[in-house]
Amino acid sequence: MLATQLKYDLIMFSRELFYLIFSLIVPPVTYIFMGQLFGDETYVGGLSYAQMYTPSFIILITFAVVFFAFGFDQVMNRASGVEKRISVSPVPEKTILMSGIIKSVIITSFGYILINVIGIAVYNIPFEPKVIISAYGFFILLNAVLLVISSAVYSLFKDMKSALIFSILIFQVVMFTGDFSLPVAKMPDFVQFIAKINPIYHMNHLFIDIWNQQFTLDSSTFISFGVITGVFIAALFVIYLNRKKV
Repeated sequence: MLATQLKYDLIMFSRELFYLIFSLIVPPVTYIFMGQLFGDETYVGGLSYAQMYTPSFIILITFAVVFFAFGFDQVMNRASGVEKRISVSPVPEKTILMSGIIKSVIITSFGYILINVIGIAVYNIPFEPKVIISAYGFFILLNAVLLVISSAVYSLFKDMKSALIFSILIFQVVMFTGDFSLPVAKMPDFVQFIAKINPIYHMNHLFIDIWNQQFTLDSSTFISFGVITGVFIAALFVIYLNRKKV
């Protein structure tokens, strides 16, 4: 039953142009486009463009997939009455949820491979299986955290229109405050402030460090883990409160 539901969910994702554009088209295109503009730049820690932005755009794809194809899907099901029909259908609700989670992991893993392939083909980054596999483990952990945050955020929406507006706005905010476009350090102070409280910004920089084998336990690392953990706990609390209301 799970395999059948998963197959259905993947097919539905492939037919949603909105999901495809924001999750699997915009990030890779931006990754290539920015490389043409800033490919010769050197970043913090002596990183090249490819070393800095290959992991960054993997995280951006992960965020887009989890928030749109998982979180926004929940609002669609709620607003269209699918959620109520599921409750009286022979398909268990846990099967639907598990299918959504597996679907998100499959698609984000595809994004992980896609950005890696582009990086190797376009920017000549070395193919290092050990690094890719170890980074993938941390990537799966970030997937789990984002799934919880996404579920909590979208549980607050009852209609698709407001959720869609929010989704488009939050994608833009994350693009500019997550260090996915211009470096946050070169942006105005208010943008830097938003970045410091944005968990995606901290996920991005932790993943960059893991990817480039530069991870160390210092004050900035503890701050990043603190922000992510704080938001994660708040998300769990929101989910708990929503379930108590049901």
